[in-house]
Amino acid sequence: MFYRYVVDLLKRRGVTLDDIAEIAYELQRPYNDELQWETCLQSVEQVLRKREVQHAIITGVALDELAEEKKLPGLLQKIMEVDEPLYGIDEILALSITNVYGTIGLTSFGYLDKTKTGIIRDLNNKNGQIHVFLDDLIAGIAAAASARIAHENPNIERYRSNME
Repeated sequence: MFYRYVVDLLKRRGVTLDDIAEIAYELQRPYNDELQWETCLQSVEQVLRKREVQHAIITGVALDELAEEKKLPGLLQKIMEVDEPLYGIDEILALSITNVYGTIGLTSFGYLDKTKTGIIRDLNNKNGQIHVFLDDLIAGIAAAASARIAHENPNIERYRSNME
């Protein structure tokens, strides 16, 4: 139930699972010559099936939407409208997603937050909507999906040759 709701919520906000899988693919491709795009899509789906991820998305999108409707208390409304750089709560919520898959998710999130890859860039450019939370949540999901792939497919040969 929550999974379908979250997928529909993302779609309503202009984000598809394919958009997120594309970012995860770009993150993992340099480290996995055999990586298939479908693997990235499946990993995104698995990340989105985690209840704590669903809760983070529902919460963040609700705050973005309330800000668009100008329904937040005064100062918080202003912070959301200008996407105050020192606010940071949006990143904290997204980091709760990356933490599910360890430190590799954290470093990938930092990279995506800085580079604004793919749909993250589009969301960050606003297009008349407020995406204070959503752009970071998408980065968190993509980073977690990428980390999940890395954990399931370690390059053992690389480690073996370094140990000999």
